[in-house]
Amino acid sequence: MGDKKIIRWIKELSLKKKIMAVLFAAAMTAFFFCLPSPLFNSPSSVIVEDYRGELLSASIAADGQWRFPAGDTIPDKFVKCITAFEDKRFFYHPGVDLLSVARAFRQNLKAGKTISGGSTITMQVIRLATGKRRTLFNKLAEGIRALRLELGCSKDEIIGLYAANAPFGSNVVGLEAASWRYFGRSPDKLSWGETAALAVLPNAPSLVHPGKNRAILLAKRNRLLDVLKSEGVLDQSETELAKLEPVPEKPVTLPQYAPHLLALARKDLAAKRIKNARVKSSIRLQLQERVNSILANHHQRLAANGVNNMAALVIDIKSNKVLAYTGNIYEPQNAELESHVDVIQAKRSPGSTLKPILFAAMLNEGMLLPNSLVPDIPTQIAGYQPNNYDLGYDGAVPASKALARSLNVPAVRMLQQYKYGRFYDMLKNTGISTLIRPSDFYGLSLILGGCEVNMWELSGIYASMARFLNQAGDTGGIQWERPSYLNAREEGDPQKKTDEGYQLSRAAVWYTFEAMNEVMRPGEEQLWQRFESSQKVAWKTGTSFGFRDAWAIGLTPDYLVAVWAGNADGEGRPGLTGVDAAAPVLFDIFRSLPDPPGKWFTMPRKELVKIKVCTESGFRASDLCNSQKDMWLPAASLKAPVCPYNKLIHLDKSEKWQVTDDCVPVSDMVHRSWFVLPPAMEFYYKTKNYSYKPLPPFLSGCGGERETSLAAMEMIYPKNKARIYVPLELDGRRGQVIFNAAHRRSSEIIYWHLDNQYAGSTRSPHQIALNPSAGTHHITIVDQEGNRLEQTFTILDKEKN
Repeated sequence: MGDKKIIRWIKELSLKKKIMAVLFAAAMTAFFFCLPSPLFNSPSSVIVEDYRGELLSASIAADGQWRFPAGDTIPDKFVKCITAFEDKRFFYHPGVDLLSVARAFRQNLKAGKTISGGSTITMQVIRLATGKRRTLFNKLAEGIRALRLELGCSKDEIIGLYAANAPFGSNVVGLEAASWRYFGRSPDKLSWGETAALAVLPNAPSLVHPGKNRAILLAKRNRLLDVLKSEGVLDQSETELAKLEPVPEKPVTLPQYAPHLLALARKDLAAKRIKNARVKSSIRLQLQERVNSILANHHQRLAANGVNNMAALVIDIKSNKVLAYTGNIYEPQNAELESHVDVIQAKRSPGSTLKPILFAAMLNEGMLLPNSLVPDIPTQIAGYQPNNYDLGYDGAVPASKALARSLNVPAVRMLQQYKYGRFYDMLKNTGISTLIRPSDFYGLSLILGGCEVNMWELSGIYASMARFLNQAGDTGGIQWERPSYLNAREEGDPQKKTDEGYQLSRAAVWYTFEAMNEVMRPGEEQLWQRFESSQKVAWKTGTSFGFRDAWAIGLTPDYLVAVWAGNADGEGRPGLTGVDAAAPVLFDIFRSLPDPPGKWFTMPRKELVKIKVCTESGFRASDLCNSQKDMWLPAASLKAPVCPYNKLIHLDKSEKWQVTDDCVPVSDMVHRSWFVLPPAMEFYYKTKNYSYKPLPPFLSGCGGERETSLAAMEMIYPKNKARIYVPLELDGRRGQVIFNAAHRRSSEIIYWHLDNQYAGSTRSPHQIALNPSAGTHHITIVDQEGNRLEQTFTILDKEKN
């Protein structure tokens, strides 16, 4: 009914009134849409702030201007200064000040030229947005647009637009950029004299030039201070003190506390992974400064050895937020240092830093117990021959000790048992994105750093493990997350990884951290344990092949710290190791953190079961284990193998000789359980474990070891079906191969035969140098008792390989 009345009323209007109505509607539509959209579209600087809003680093905008993104608030001092200087009735007019326009018209008419514009701050915002020349028509258009802007924005928003986009001399745009460029502080920390000096600049920004127009700028600033005094904003003493302050002379350097985090934020902003050019990070400024200082001090020490670059990362475990981010030593004036490289995000060889992850995975699946003995003997697998750092062997070593000492051979043998393809998949499921080649490309070298990772993702794995262990009451699985440098999560945060991926138990993680806590600290020789106030840290070092990368990564229930040292260009340096180069930095950083002394991870009792363990071997105890103890272990340990090293042997009544029923009646035998390792393991193990008791020899005429299940001897090198490359000597002849065997009895003689031809005999140590030709060969060794061992091996032909 109402619509019909309106239509009838329109029809009854005269043509003149209809035209007037259409013109009015068009005018109102034009008025409504007269503002540019967006009002300002200039590129801005990318700035990174710490969690309290302190400026860490900033970059210049794409157009070469220092133009900070608009802030949330404008300091009250600046509001009072700018309104007193530019627009006294700003808070009372609707965008156009008719009194100012009339005054300007009168002054210009009297002077015969334009000496006053009568523009309000709102009109100046429009001029800054449109960039139009100062003509009468443009002035009228500015007034109309100013009225429209006032209808859509509050006075605070308008003055904020002015403060963010006004020119302040040179290539400085906006109050915040000007405050940092001219005074090295944020606007809220400026004095009245400093604020007044900035307030007069947009009116004539050319005043600020080093060595020029100082007197003019000073006079304008002081006149403004007098105005503030006359308006009661300042008293006499405040005005006089403000006038004593110097005016800015030349731009100062902006802070560069976290330049590499700034580069990362710019990259994420360009890829639209974050939305705001003002990046509110989780960094703690004071901690960031301390970390920068610690790295600078250690860099002086390492630079003497030609080590030019270092990086460090500190993460809060609970929140997964970054507290300090130093991507490299920052000396941009020295091009040789390659300070621009962010090593935290760079792909580097991890050295041994992946070993704890394998240890946790094997505990998690019940493939070993924390102290299960792992072979540590010369090893060759499909042509791959790992070596320990000291080139020595222990024969057998508890898995936890192998991890604490970072032994390479046990780690490779553990990975061989776990399968490198499974470990490769696990790493990818936990967040490692840098494994771009198939698993066969890396093979067993994966565990010794034969791949590339970055500190960012590696730290995320360890931090996720620690956070999971802290959340004892949470029934959910472990969530693998990369760290976040944002103080508050944004939607689509580039660092978050929400899928759970590979699952670990808290029990496996706890035992892994316990093993990492046993690592000897550099220079302290475990004396730190004698002091109750000393901080417990689970940590691991890593050194890449060729001494190119030195790592140290450590964690407590509250913090994770990761450190890297080396050369960004990949140049190796002699003696560059994780223990010497990175670990001292790690503990210096830990000492600067507010971590309560003695705080440690709580044992996850609910996930542990009590299991009897063989004391000597660390395996699940069998009935033959003489020494057993109860241990609380991961539930998966129930399916771990039982001890394979405790054997039942038969002795005579004196218990000095092994016997068989060939020479001694069963009723006269003494049956004993004996801890006995395979010959190759025993050969090295007994030299470092003096409590180890070798098997007693057999009583003469009792059949010998040929009739027992215990092998008398073992080939240490080469292993059966080994493929060996022997380099040529300088004279062109093929070099010799050193064959090495172990026998249970050190006094035994071994007779060597190559391809059924006698080659010689050895008494401990059983080593013999042979020179076989290219091709497949047969090696046979025989001891005095007639025990026999036969194997094949292949010498590779250089010309064909």
